[in-house]
Amino acid sequence: MRARHSAHPLPSFPVYSADFVSQDILALGGGGGATKSGIKNKLRLYSVSNERAIELLDEFQLETGEDAPMSMVADTESKSLFCGINSSMDQLENGNNQNCRSFTVIDQKLTLKSTRSTLPPGDLEDFQKVTVLSPDRSTLAVSGSHSLSVLSPDSLKPLSEPIHADREIYDVTFSKSMLVIATTHNLLVYAFDWVEEKGKSKEKKISLKLKRTIEIPDVVKANGQRSFRAARFHPSEGYLYTVINAVSPRTKNSRNASRQSFICRWNTETWTVDKHRKVGDRGLTCFDISPDGRFLAFGSSDLSIGVLEANTLLPIVTILKAHAFPPTTLKFNPSSTLLVTGSPDNSIRIINVPQYSGGYAWGITLLILLALIIALLAVGLQKYVS
Repeated sequence: MRARHSAHPLPSFPVYSADFVSQDILALGGGGGATKSGIKNKLRLYSVSNERAIELLDEFQLETGEDAPMSMVADTESKSLFCGINSSMDQLENGNNQNCRSFTVIDQKLTLKSTRSTLPPGDLEDFQKVTVLSPDRSTLAVSGSHSLSVLSPDSLKPLSEPIHADREIYDVTFSKSMLVIATTHNLLVYAFDWVEEKGKSKEKKISLKLKRTIEIPDVVKANGQRSFRAARFHPSEGYLYTVINAVSPRTKNSRNASRQSFICRWNTETWTVDKHRKVGDRGLTCFDISPDGRFLAFGSSDLSIGVLEANTLLPIVTILKAHAFPPTTLKFNPSSTLLVTGSPDNSIRIINVPQYSGGYAWGITLLILLALIIALLAVGLQKYVS
């Protein structure tokens, strides 16, 4: 299905993270990173129209030596923005990495509200790669490579003890009663609930209990390495979507290893895969589900962008060579009518999401019915002639 889309160059602004603060205000995080490239690390606010036009509203330049905003999530109700931004190397070496930061958006301006250190000291290469909010926006989860913290969005105070994962963490997702950590080798499914602490404070904390560990399913066939890359709960619950990238070993007849990417839909009552689809011959780099739960979007290392119908996993939109470098982030707007993708190639692309209502599936069904009717008419005509 054809979709209208527009590319927007952003000179000297490699994009690594994005989210919508409101229906028509987009936050972007990017810059030159921790390297001495001369490209400033910044947060930006843009207005975005339904016609895919953008206008710069505000820019928040980070301190010299601080890293680019590598992950973010926005709270559209409180107009807050939460980002993963490593402090300068001097601060990292002193064990004072204020990596988790919250901002408020007032009158279309960004203001720093509070900071928190959540990453274990000592690893100078670690960074906050995951930043997500619970569906009711009461809980913020932030994660580095192996350590996950659950915080209060209002104060950034910890609501539970940190979780350590043996395998590298790639993604985290919430339902109303579960938190799932996607590591390279497995899914860690936690039940979480609010509990009231004993004593005078009577503060509420989060109880996290590991309920099950799920390995990569057998439906994804590969002779080599397979790894989870992303995970998202469906807004109405009952289903979890995961991205699995697979790499097969090189053979005598090929110089390069064979790569494939899959999207799986899990039934969260039985924790079995009820649908899966191969979506490409390269690894996926980013993934999201629309707020209304109707669409799945992904960016691939082959530079393409794809949109699937969430229920059937049928493709709706494919944009080849959407970026010059693999996309690093993509987000739907709150009404699920626009999709924004970003890349280190100094650009974003805005896509109008087609108002798809299962037309592909119905179209195929109608073609099959039409073929059956034609076949029956042909048989009847032959009997009549004979």
